[in-house]
Amino acid sequence: MSREKIIVTGALPYANGPIHFGHIAGAYLPADIYARYKRAAGSDVIFICGSDEHGVAITFAAEKEGVPYQEYVDRWHEEHKKFFKNLNIEFDYFGRTSLPEHHKLSQQFFTDLLNNGFIKAKETTQHYCSKHRFLADRYLSGTCPYCGKIGARGDECPSCGRWLNATDLSAVKCALCGSTTELKETRHWFLQLQALSPKLKEWLESKSDWREGVKKFALSMIEEGLKERAITRDLSWGVPVPLGDAKGKVLYVWFDAPIGYISITQEWADTTGKPGLCNDYWQDKGCKLIHFMGKDNIPFHAIVWPAMIMGQKQPYILPANVVGNEFFHLEGRKFSKSEGWYIDTDLFFKKFDVNSLRYYLSRVLPETSDSSFYWREFQKLHNTELADIYGNFVNRLLTFIQKYFDGIVPAPKKLQKIDEELIRGIGEVFESLTNQLESFEIRDGVSSMMDIARIGNKYFNDSAPWATKKDDPDRCAATLHTSMQLLYLLAIATYPFMPSIAETVWKMARFSGDVKDAKWSVALPTFIKHKIEEPRVLFKKIEDSQIEEELGKLPSSK
Repeated sequence: MSREKIIVTGALPYANGPIHFGHIAGAYLPADIYARYKRAAGSDVIFICGSDEHGVAITFAAEKEGVPYQEYVDRWHEEHKKFFKNLNIEFDYFGRTSLPEHHKLSQQFFTDLLNNGFIKAKETTQHYCSKHRFLADRYLSGTCPYCGKIGARGDECPSCGRWLNATDLSAVKCALCGSTTELKETRHWFLQLQALSPKLKEWLESKSDWREGVKKFALSMIEEGLKERAITRDLSWGVPVPLGDAKGKVLYVWFDAPIGYISITQEWADTTGKPGLCNDYWQDKGCKLIHFMGKDNIPFHAIVWPAMIMGQKQPYILPANVVGNEFFHLEGRKFSKSEGWYIDTDLFFKKFDVNSLRYYLSRVLPETSDSSFYWREFQKLHNTELADIYGNFVNRLLTFIQKYFDGIVPAPKKLQKIDEELIRGIGEVFESLTNQLESFEIRDGVSSMMDIARIGNKYFNDSAPWATKKDDPDRCAATLHTSMQLLYLLAIATYPFMPSIAETVWKMARFSGDVKDAKWSVALPTFIKHKIEEPRVLFKKIEDSQIEEELGKLPSSK
């Protein structure tokens, strides 16, 4: 029987600034957890991501800095790779969209869609800044026609999330220089989304396992009526439009960016020396494509990207699931570096354990509603759950074995009801954890993982090995051996959420092999003359003064 094939992706981060905790919670952490779990469960998984290196957000930022576009994206590409490494986000390949292979594939998509009648050209009016040139949408700032908020862009309103056309804005100014604009005629190419509406609707309605909010959001856009959407821009940086009469025009970033999932997979396949591996996944109808992203990326992954796949000629697979998360904030407010409302991630990793962050974010992921990073809640969950429950169970068990049995796990002679009930109960929790991760319920899953440690602490207390080690050594041996079996399962369950902690526990317990290669199963080993390493504390308490220092950096708390 062949293994289940899965492509997992995290939304390609723009190479135009740092990644913050909102991005982590929306896309990259849940994707990493799911990919690690599915590998352990025996699936054939490739986890793909990379830098989105085109678009006006990048040209706009590079021009403000006064640096060449390539130099600008090179810098952020390396910064993002370093950031993901610090966070223990482990892609199979982290590529980029400025490479020739990506340009070629994007142009193929455009040509196929054009030849199939799903792209059409037309004359249109576009804002022009007399000091610069024709202005792409990100170079525009105006008032949103729907919510009335100032600061809407030419493609989207950050306040209400509605898609916009540049001509919908009022009080328009050039976002780069602040000057007023005028409308001039220009030619652009438009993706005919409305022509693919019936096919998209039928496909979406078949997705019974999608999150309700994601599915409803996408279907509501179709019911409101999809419109043609411009997919070209007047820019010098990006994928050139492959037509003779399109000089000076490039593909809109949200046309070429999702194609990056395929081109980056091709990069990965090329590095293996087996270029055909890309199509072994992307053109295998049995392969599942799972996209993870924040709410703002849902329209493009649930509407535009599937429409692009449907309209071109290659037999690429459609998304099996678009796992969209809601917005994630800081202390109840939107992250904003310009307003000083952010967390310096470089400093964070120097002061706090990455496992604490991964655990906390997993516990508060915005799966069905907006959520926030709260410093005091972060401290509380670290101290009361990671240190007092998880760390306490691991330390007291291994320390007891080290102190009273010279580090050798005693072999049990006979299990009692309390031992059998523990093993049965742990199996039920592990089954729940498995079902939760299969359903992308990361928050519930990490709670189930912690429940294993909770059960271990209760069992250790109820069995009282410190009282039975002299009076009933067989009972003490059964307790310690059963607890070690629980620890084995806990380490496996921990690996998707806190991989380096799982590795540390695995090594201290001297379980055979490597935890990342351990099978996701409730099958428990028997420990005969098994010797452990000297245990050490996994989590140190976070002091109030540390949290007060971080809160003091936020503008409203000064």
